[in-house]
Amino acid sequence: MKSESYSVTEAKLKLQQFCAYQDRCHKEVVEKLQKMNMIPEAIDIIVSELIQDNFLNEERFAKSFARGKFRIKKWGRIRITRELKLRNISKYNIDTALKEIEETDYLQTLHELAEKRVKAVRETNPFKRKKKIADYLFYRGWEAHLVYEKINELVQ
Repeated sequence: MKSESYSVTEAKLKLQQFCAYQDRCHKEVVEKLQKMNMIPEAIDIIVSELIQDNFLNEERFAKSFARGKFRIKKWGRIRITRELKLRNISKYNIDTALKEIEETDYLQTLHELAEKRVKAVRETNPFKRKKKIADYLFYRGWEAHLVYEKINELVQ
């Protein structure tokens, strides 16, 4: 298995397709270029050209990431923030991305998730029952005060 080598132009084209297919963060692009055995100078050149040509836009990535994870995976703000931080997204872009989520949709989604979980948990001990529901919601990144409020509303 020989490792392929790419010219800067070839690598840039490959990365343009990579970024056009789906919004990417800088970290993903740099990792991809490193896997392609590009030297650091070439990586810097390609990344800056991708930014100039608007193939790479951290704010756009953060916004679409937040919208998608909220809508599809039903993640809360804490989980979305944690995942964006892992991708080295700036605090400013994380805050901007979280504004993409409507407060009414956010609370409605929490309500639906909690209700669904309440029906699924078969535990009869009320404390264990509440803990199982809370753990599920915490794992998905929902804020503690919202989780406890919702559990106390739904579980007697």
